[in-house]
Amino acid sequence: MTRLLGVVHRVALAFVGCRSLAMFYAVRRGRKAGVFLTWDECRAQVDRFPAARFKKFATEEEAWAFVRRSESPSDSEGRVTIAGPPGNPLEEDFRDCLSGQKTKHVEEPQVKASKRLREPLDEDEDAEACAKHVRQSAEPLPPVSKDTFSYMGDSVVVYTDGCCSSNGRKRARAGIGVYWGPGHPLNVGIRLPGRQTNQRAEIHAACKAIEQAKAQDITKLVLYTDSMFTINGITTWVKGWKQNGWRTSTGKEVTNKEDFAELERLARGMDIQWMHVPGHSGFRGNEEADRLAREGAKQPAD
Repeated sequence: MTRLLGVVHRVALAFVGCRSLAMFYAVRRGRKAGVFLTWDECRAQVDRFPAARFKKFATEEEAWAFVRRSESPSDSEGRVTIAGPPGNPLEEDFRDCLSGQKTKHVEEPQVKASKRLREPLDEDEDAEACAKHVRQSAEPLPPVSKDTFSYMGDSVVVYTDGCCSSNGRKRARAGIGVYWGPGHPLNVGIRLPGRQTNQRAEIHAACKAIEQAKAQDITKLVLYTDSMFTINGITTWVKGWKQNGWRTSTGKEVTNKEDFAELERLARGMDIQWMHVPGHSGFRGNEEADRLAREGAKQPAD
């Protein structure tokens, strides 16, 4: 009898252990909102759903809290719907990097890339050691192999971010970050030249990514940013500003005229999908771009 109870006890502990290892996939915005127990169930709700919001949690309580938590007014105000598959195509690269395995990019004829949506990483996984960056060089980098990039369809994926400490003050320091993937030679974190503001940093981070893409003969880009100001500016507001003589609807001169004019110039001839990703929400590409931007802000001004 004692031996039987011991067996039952071990089975119960094993069951509890398996439950504790289970992951919960929360979908806040998708075909069906809710909490799912497998990545396949979650993916069915968010794959190719515009502006999907989803995340992986270790506990069911956290997952449901994410589902029930409504977006902040700053996220929803002025939001534009961006076409294209949702998700984070760089997440699997991080998993391979963390496990010590080299990511393999399969390149078919005509560089046909995978469209598979990637599973998000756990919140507590640390990929910072895998992500390296290079300082901006006066000499342009030589062509980078196409199979070092991550793709969404036939478009190359990049994350950009800008930051500014003491924003709006005399001693403000701003930096820009561009992240192409773990250890990628084009990753960069540099000090923002000129006027030091957060909005300028966000715009010029996108400018830098497009400059790099053009230098590599990349014409199709999926650009992730947590700045709806940048997305709305380049996709909607610029057209009206130009028709208005670079003035707002109230007749005031556009504050970031030169910055948006440069972004629009660089974007000409490019096929760019502007994708919004919530900042500081566990998306590794965004977190790494933010880290690079903060490192850039620490550099001396030009």
